[in-house]
Amino acid sequence: MVNPSQKFSLMSRKVILGTTLGAALVFMITGVIFWGGFNTAMEATNTMEFCISCHEMEENVYQEYKETKHYTNRSGVRATCSDCHVPDPWVHKVIRKVQASNEIFHKILGTIDTPEKFDSKRLKMARNVWAAMKSTDSRECRNCHDFDSMNPADQKKRARKQHINGMQAGNTCIDCHKGIAHKKVHDQLSDEELTGLEQANLDTRRPIPPQWQAVIDDQSAESEAVVEEEPIKEVAIAAAEPEPVTTTSASTVSAGVDWSGVEPREVVLFYPGQTSIEWMLKGSDHGGKRAFVTGDRCFECHEDEEVDIGDLIVSGEKAEATPIPGKRGSIAVNIQAAHDADNLYMRFQWEDGEHAPVPFVEGGKMDAENPMKFAIMLATDSEDDPKVEYAERAGCWQTCHQDVNYMPDQPDESVLSSSPLAARLDLSNGFTKYLKESRTEIEIEGKDGKKRGGWDKLKDQAEIQAALDNGSFMDLWRYKSGTGESEDGYILAERVMSGGQGLNFIGSLDDGMWTVEMVRKLVSNMPGDISMSSEQVYNIGFAIHDDYSNSRFHHVSLGLKLGFDNDEAEINAIGR
Repeated sequence: MVNPSQKFSLMSRKVILGTTLGAALVFMITGVIFWGGFNTAMEATNTMEFCISCHEMEENVYQEYKETKHYTNRSGVRATCSDCHVPDPWVHKVIRKVQASNEIFHKILGTIDTPEKFDSKRLKMARNVWAAMKSTDSRECRNCHDFDSMNPADQKKRARKQHINGMQAGNTCIDCHKGIAHKKVHDQLSDEELTGLEQANLDTRRPIPPQWQAVIDDQSAESEAVVEEEPIKEVAIAAAEPEPVTTTSASTVSAGVDWSGVEPREVVLFYPGQTSIEWMLKGSDHGGKRAFVTGDRCFECHEDEEVDIGDLIVSGEKAEATPIPGKRGSIAVNIQAAHDADNLYMRFQWEDGEHAPVPFVEGGKMDAENPMKFAIMLATDSEDDPKVEYAERAGCWQTCHQDVNYMPDQPDESVLSSSPLAARLDLSNGFTKYLKESRTEIEIEGKDGKKRGGWDKLKDQAEIQAALDNGSFMDLWRYKSGTGESEDGYILAERVMSGGQGLNFIGSLDDGMWTVEMVRKLVSNMPGDISMSSEQVYNIGFAIHDDYSNSRFHHVSLGLKLGFDNDEAEINAIGR
């Protein structure tokens, strides 16, 4: 049996720095209790219940967060406030908790105790969060979203491309994913500030995981592959140009081509709303601005998203101030193309839609004479010498500006009628389309109350003529179903339309299906016409004004490539 005095002597024994074993034990137990209590209290402040216990959070950001995928999603995994706003490493977590004392101070002051006050401070608070995430390479995002664990096969084409770009350049999650959990405010930033926030950091470039490298290798293989020459499909094509046909009888719709030997390509045309070229070039409007200006085609990012984009815009949820109830968001069009030594032949088929009256037009029809108009725009394709800026990436988009009819910065009729440009431009029906190449400048940002666009910044006639002679224009072919007219024109200083010399459309509506066929001479010496060669590739875009629509209320395709016996082109004209 141990003598009690011996136990007492053991506890009194000095061990480290003159401290007795008993005192050390007391300190240890006290430390464990303190540590446990401290961590328990700290973790309690990381719960959703704690974060929304004040009405500032519960009535504002929490309500927004509940509408996002971070709250409800197909996987059933919910990210709470602390997952995004509190670091996981202990030291950084404690630092964040110390910083939170500033938030308590402002809670006491009532800085954001009403929705109005909260919104007035929202951008400032967001800037702080963005800066913090940028400084840590989006550490909290990467706790859940790790490139090594992602399967690119499950992602959309646009997401795969941008994730690869981000890894290679050194971008971090928050560069692209602002506003994913709360109300969007980054559209209030200037483009300079937004560009600075999204600047890549070479120090955060990361090795490409194997599954991502496989995607890169596949893309490289596709671009470098030599397509094995296949026997050209036999296509019976009449050499002579058909006489104009304006009837809508299905039996007369023929451009002299046996289309049964030409494989159709489905192209989805979608409703673009007010997405002008200025909209595309402003980062706070268009999240893909950085990718676009560095060389990505719209088609590369948005292929297979056309239906979703159209539905989003036609509803008025994005980029549309005057939605038309019942208007369809997209139209799937089957396109066939063929050629011979003299002509390009094209055929288009799509389903007619239900009538959706336009609420801001008397009678509900913007162009009562024409149930449908079909248009094609064409531009030369050359990376070394682009005739029209961005044509190779955006197709017809650079003809649409923020200050044309029905757009946000459309000039008043009084401004147009009193403009000295009325002597040079047709301003009788407002303003339609033009190219940057015809203007001295284009206002992108709209700073300090400036109108975006540049309709009134017209170059002198000699410069415009030089651009026309140089091929810096968009060739425009159009068919009007009501009158059966084929119109050949171009866009530079404005839209200029003429007769259908060397061009002919015929069309019909039969059993709810539109069919439009076109023949166009490959070679033309007319001003504003592009002479085509079967050795070249061209930028091409399509537009349909269905349901008696006019102006910008059409459906458009992404910018595509037209080639001749070229399997790599999105629209491949088959010949013999």
